[in-house]
Amino acid sequence: MKKRDLEQELGRLGWWLKREGGNHEIWTNGEDTESVPRHREINELLAKKIIRVARDNPPKKK
Repeated sequence: MKKRDLEQELGRLGWWLKREGGNHEIWTNGEDTESVPRHREINELLAKKIIRVARDNPPKKK
């Protein structure tokens, strides 16, 4: 999966980029975090896992 597509899906699910590092980006929903590798192509199984975690943990409403 293209990294750009994964980032768009995370954005649609209400997650946002918290910080960038050397090898990974950290995405958050305000409470939980998920690490995304900084490669153009991300392994399909890893991308599905990241999306599954994001879907199971929507942003918290106040």
